[in-house]
Amino acid sequence: MSTKKMTTLSTSTVELENLVDDETGEITFLDLPDLTLDCILERLPPAGLCSMAGVCTSLRERCISNHLWERHMKQKWGKIIGPAAYRKWQFNIAASKDFDNCKQGKQKKLMRLLSIVLPFSWMNSMEDDNNVKQKSSLPVDSIMSWYLALETGRFWFPAQVYNRENGHVGFMLSCYDAELSYDPRTNTFQARYPPHGRRAIAIETGVPWERLRAPPIDTSPHHLHISDCLNDLRPGDHIEIQWRRNKEFPYGWWYGVVGHLEPCDGNENYCRCHNSDTIVLEFHQYTRGSRWRCTMINRKEHREEGNEADGFYGGIRKLNANEEISRWKQLWPTEVLE
Repeated sequence: MSTKKMTTLSTSTVELENLVDDETGEITFLDLPDLTLDCILERLPPAGLCSMAGVCTSLRERCISNHLWERHMKQKWGKIIGPAAYRKWQFNIAASKDFDNCKQGKQKKLMRLLSIVLPFSWMNSMEDDNNVKQKSSLPVDSIMSWYLALETGRFWFPAQVYNRENGHVGFMLSCYDAELSYDPRTNTFQARYPPHGRRAIAIETGVPWERLRAPPIDTSPHHLHISDCLNDLRPGDHIEIQWRRNKEFPYGWWYGVVGHLEPCDGNENYCRCHNSDTIVLEFHQYTRGSRWRCTMINRKEHREEGNEADGFYGGIRKLNANEEISRWKQLWPTEVLE
């Protein structure tokens, strides 16, 4: 143990000894030193912090502090909350504050009108009630407020879903944007997918955690991702590529690998595919001969390529993290697709 920690611990022990009542030999929880209180509160789960916040004003101020909730937010929601979700939350905060300001303005006007006709004692009572409500409410911009909004399913947030619509065969090994709401009773999510062309909004229930992720790129599903990895791609690399059925549809991300050009036999010692301007992209979830099995793009000129029959291929991400590659492989279909 470092000298600094030993000194802090020793100081806290002395403070505890000084707080003990000589007659009863007891101390209250709030009499504990600040360091000891913080250590206890940091070890409480979210439900424990909520319970402690209802004990008294002093504990409430401690239990709703952001530094206690940052860890809980990161542990439970960190892998599926991205910049888009944060922006939506900030927008909700701003809208809530605007609504409160408008509401308070109307209340003040009402109070001025009522003061003309109501007894003074009644007015004081109404003001006291309003003050109690304001003090007991949770700050809308606190991390605790955001956590509870997520936990209760009140806040719908943008994220991405693997193999959408219960593993619909047309979406195997893809990842699409959706609006999500948590269901604490089943520990799963409800997903609302935006309309595709003339198709209505699709809704999926019971989506498990392992099929969700935060968008890896902060780009709208309707915008083309500008690829920055084309010069580095070589056979065997794992990739995600944007694809959409037609220009009216949003993009989804589809998993694939970089393959060899037709004249190459795949021998690493003689392969020169990485020197060619043509890149072969393979999607092994489809059978050989399927029109979805393979496509080719130009390394230097690729933006969006395709047609109304085969769809349009957009930006490419090279997957370097084993965790991302492993997740795609875990979602591999049980049967090869046509």
